[in-house]
Amino acid sequence: MSIVTLTTGWSEDFYVAALKGVILSGIPSVQIVDISHKVLDFKTAISYAAHLVKHSYKFFPEKTIHIISVSSEYTDKTPFAAGFYDGQYFIGTDNGIFGLLFDETPQAMVRIEKYKDDNAPNFPAISVFAPAAVHLAKGGDIAQLGSQHPNYIKKTRINTFITKSQITGTITHINNFGNVITNITREDFDRVGKGRNFEILLQRTKHKITTINKYFHETSDGELLAVFNMSGYLELAEKRGDIAKMLKLEIDANIIVKFLD
Repeated sequence: MSIVTLTTGWSEDFYVAALKGVILSGIPSVQIVDISHKVLDFKTAISYAAHLVKHSYKFFPEKTIHIISVSSEYTDKTPFAAGFYDGQYFIGTDNGIFGLLFDETPQAMVRIEKYKDDNAPNFPAISVFAPAAVHLAKGGDIAQLGSQHPNYIKKTRINTFITKSQITGTITHINNFGNVITNITREDFDRVGKGRNFEILLQRTKHKITTINKYFHETSDGELLAVFNMSGYLELAEKRGDIAKMLKLEIDANIIVKFLD
């Protein structure tokens, strides 16, 4: 049974149902999984969708098909595209989403030219992405969707800056609880820290966290805490609160981990 996942910003309309209807009409046996239909903020939609899909797709079986429809309007510079990466298919508009999803060059990357958006120019997920997903779910070759597209947009990621005693990272995502996820990995934390005491500095030195929790409940209500999430990235939170709102933290803000000698 083929699996198709959906990530869109269509939380309160009939478009999700229409999209599922097109897919099911093409291949009734398909299993459809909703990743999210609440990618609503135009400023952060692409990075938010990339975060959701990047950290969830690895849990799906091989050859799962992921439709991502955020900021998906077609232009000459942002064509419809499909990629095969890490054993799975990804369909969307080349607006930078693929560059954020893929850490390495995908095994295949094509423009979607087989299907047009003439009937629904503002909703390519229904007119283009769904038929492309059906094609792949039926065992169709990705190369049959269109011409090769190796020069997809590669959005520049902000990397951590590492010295012998400090890691400077950034906030890459803020979830529904107001927790902030950084680009600081457990691997880098352990490699640089070497078991030393540390301070996680927020708003420069105004707020500090000096321990890493295994569980959220290890901290009292209202206190700040740090954990490594299931994807291995440093996540900061306020127990039963909203750390992003409380400290006015935003995506791309710096988070510093200072190791003490």
